[in-house]
Amino acid sequence: MSKPPSSKTQWNPATYLEFAAYRARPAEDLMARLELRVPGAIYDLGCGPGNLTRKLKDRWPDRAVIGTDSSPEMLAKAEKSFGAADITWRLSDIATGTPETGTPETGTPETGTPETGTPEAPPALIFTNAALQWVPDHDRLFPRLMAAVAPGGLFAMQMPVTGEAPYHACIKQILVRSPWRERLAGVRSDQVHAASAQRYYDLVSPLAATVDTWEAYYHHVLKDTAAVTAWVSGTALVPYLTALREDEKAAFLADYTDLALAAYPASKDGKVLFTMRRLFILAERKA
Repeated sequence: MSKPPSSKTQWNPATYLEFAAYRARPAEDLMARLELRVPGAIYDLGCGPGNLTRKLKDRWPDRAVIGTDSSPEMLAKAEKSFGAADITWRLSDIATGTPETGTPETGTPETGTPETGTPEAPPALIFTNAALQWVPDHDRLFPRLMAAVAPGGLFAMQMPVTGEAPYHACIKQILVRSPWRERLAGVRSDQVHAASAQRYYDLVSPLAATVDTWEAYYHHVLKDTAAVTAWVSGTALVPYLTALREDEKAAFLADYTDLALAAYPASKDGKVLFTMRRLFILAERKA
């Protein structure tokens, strides 16, 4: 799932889960290719409302599974939906590698967990779905996560390739329109547009025995353009919606929908194809 640059950004689990089946498809495609050959825990970084973390636990019931996220709202939803008996939920920031509550931990990625650096056994799997696009400095982040995996373990990642996506073009357009230009002046989204597969290969391959990387396009059939706005309001628009008053949000979303009408023309049956391009990396850590 998509994550904000800080815990101050207010994520709405219900909005995010409105398209849960579509959002889960890339993660499920990635999970289908996972084979764990070494002992160790499983970390789901940026676990959101926990539906994918639950799938990881169901597949590997005998392993410790830890879901981490920077959103208290998302973690509360995850624990409410799936409990805390067999999955550990942790408030944690992928960018800093330390819990958001308490003092910073010590340790190194090579000897600690991927999200804290604490001296626990390295995980057999670091899994992250649609989260790393919210984390800055990929040149440092990807090698750090790769280094945190146990020898013979896996780093499995999926994130959207958003740079040329029409829905992001609509965001740029609305931010220069009045009154949003003035109202949202100074509000920034730290979302990182994914770079090339070559760049990420170069970042993880020095520590990898094998690297498999690929891209896929998912053409989601949505009922209308308003559904496009609903999708984006649960992810890329979240930093801007957080900055608006409740009485402003409806007008902002209506203006966004007007822009999306041109970006996402309706099909003959009135439905809209909402296309998401996804980048995948599946890397095995050197033994």
